[in-house]
Amino acid sequence: MNSSSSKLFILSTSFLLSISSITSNSVLDNFLQCLPIHSNTSNPITNSIYVPNNSSFQYLYELRANNLRIISSSTISKPLAILTARHASHVQAAVICAKIHSIQLRIRSGGHDYEGLSYISDIPFVILDLFNLRSIKINITSETAWVQAGATTGELYYKIAEKSKVHGFPSGVCTTLGIGGHFTGGGYGNMIRKYGLSIDNVIDACLIDVNGTIHNRKSMGEDVFWAIRGGGGTSFGVILSWKIKLVHVPRKVTVFKVQRTLDQGATDIAYSWQHIAPKLPKHLFIRLQPEPITIGNGNKTIRVSFIGQFLGRSRKLMNLMNEEFPELRLQQNDCIEMSWVESTLFWAGFTNGTSIDVLLNRVVENKVFFKTKSDYYKNVIPKQGLVMLWEMLMDIGNIFVQLNPHGGRMDEISETETAVHQRGGYLFKVQYTVYWSESDGGIGAAKRYVEMSRRLYGAMAQYASSDPREAFLNYRDLDIGCNESNDTDFGVAEVYGTKYFNNNFMRLARVKAMVDPENFFKNEQSIPPLPSSH
Repeated sequence: MNSSSSKLFILSTSFLLSISSITSNSVLDNFLQCLPIHSNTSNPITNSIYVPNNSSFQYLYELRANNLRIISSSTISKPLAILTARHASHVQAAVICAKIHSIQLRIRSGGHDYEGLSYISDIPFVILDLFNLRSIKINITSETAWVQAGATTGELYYKIAEKSKVHGFPSGVCTTLGIGGHFTGGGYGNMIRKYGLSIDNVIDACLIDVNGTIHNRKSMGEDVFWAIRGGGGTSFGVILSWKIKLVHVPRKVTVFKVQRTLDQGATDIAYSWQHIAPKLPKHLFIRLQPEPITIGNGNKTIRVSFIGQFLGRSRKLMNLMNEEFPELRLQQNDCIEMSWVESTLFWAGFTNGTSIDVLLNRVVENKVFFKTKSDYYKNVIPKQGLVMLWEMLMDIGNIFVQLNPHGGRMDEISETETAVHQRGGYLFKVQYTVYWSESDGGIGAAKRYVEMSRRLYGAMAQYASSDPREAFLNYRDLDIGCNESNDTDFGVAEVYGTKYFNNNFMRLARVKAMVDPENFFKNEQSIPPLPSSH
């Protein structure tokens, strides 16, 4: 480091807020002074460091902290600093210096971790925020793209559409998801039945390991490349970017949303959906979404939405639905034809005709308090089980539930192809999300709403997968098992790890032992190194 950069660094850190007795000034100061030594001087890291007395610190902390239940809690600890990396060397420096000075790193791209593990910890920590690393380079000739971890799904969809009307990518419905975290958990979206998960279309990655070394697929090795595709990348290093294979989409796709109440036969149709949706042709995806509503007389009922996407024109869809799913009684006027990129707005809840420029909005608006749980189902829920579910939804009130069908391409991919085990033999995946606002009691109502979510989850156990009862990593749920922030017990990890990854957990632990044997990269639900005794 030359003398001018040294002076700049000293000036930028001289105003550090006094750290509590839990962490001395010297620990944080030593970490901060270490950073420019290990980063590229042509891209000063000092411009990317925020400490608690900086006027932008709280804003940056909350900007990508998307669950009010987490950030409103009086028991959470704030980070010692936030490092908003703008260059790969900033990430390398953060890893090297955090390791040298025994400071825990929490890695955040979009801030959508449902339990906030990318921005909270019970021990002194620093947030490595990747949101500025957002480059997207599309190559239509090779039908590939390099996407940095801080880019959002919405930005990716927008950039693809700029280059082509007949290419897309299978990824999440929410358009503010950070690519880094979304892909490492699998990447679930409405083209899953045609093209599988996002990770099934990833062909390379750029990873910084525990020593601060940058790797591609070849240098990291196939074991690590396997693990980061669905196994939660922050257990193995920091993913800077992914190389993806674009997929073909027609110039026009067809979407629809058909709603039926209980009086309109919703229970029977929902029961039929379980048999039909996982077996439909690959290019048709139909989500089932029940919600409690209040009707004119003040009584509650359930309205079930059947939300679909067909990779083709509406005429062909109508013929297919009349043959395969006549119970839904889909009508031509239910169908809307649009480009694939416009369909991403439909799924995100925007009104028809909204400009695709909204895909460039990177931050979640109208945040709420919420608690999410998930299930995989191998067998249909009987009608009496659906009736029980409807009754519990009406009792809770503030809840949305989504049933997303598997089948198609998912049945063709081996359970060991990536870290995501749940492939063939699964009918659908369910997300249960209880939510509330300040007007419902805010953080003071958290205990009541979380207990309601647990009661619902308990009631559905008789129908869900079992031994283990499986869950989806990107719908993170600490209720299924968790460790302390800085103490990873393998036995505890095996419980939640088996629920997320089933038989793939042990291979993930072996890979962890290879690349991070001292368990530097960790959180409450990370993959631990496999002990030598196993």
